[in-house]
Amino acid sequence: MAAVLANLAAPGTVIALDGDLGAGKTAFSQSFAKHLGVEGVVNSPTFTLIKEYMGRLALYHMDVYRISLDEAEGLGLDEYFYGDGVSLVEWSSIIPELLPEAHLHIQMEVTGVEERVIRLDGYGAPYAAWCQELSRSGVDKG
Repeated sequence: MAAVLANLAAPGTVIALDGDLGAGKTAFSQSFAKHLGVEGVVNSPTFTLIKEYMGRLALYHMDVYRISLDEAEGLGLDEYFYGDGVSLVEWSSIIPELLPEAHLHIQMEVTGVEERVIRLDGYGAPYAAWCQELSRSGVDKG
């Protein structure tokens, strides 16, 4: 799934990631980054909040787990969301009011030691179409 979404990504793409600790948010981000052409190590930006990487497009990898909505408002996230790159936001449910109206939301749930249920919701164009395409092609994880 990460490979398909990386290929669909364009400037201004926003992907919101949610799920419990260990659900796979960072693993998804690493796979997405690899397929976007990012070289090197991609790890969780938990303590730095935002890490920037260069691939086919700039990748803005955010982790808002340790901040409040008020703190997030002061980070200038709009510059990233509406910029020339792709924004991946881990723990996005903390800042729903700050996300663009159009975005892809990925909810990950641990259902077993090596099993996950992944739900995609596309809000606005082109994300709703991406969800339909992924569903039609049978891509549901990875």
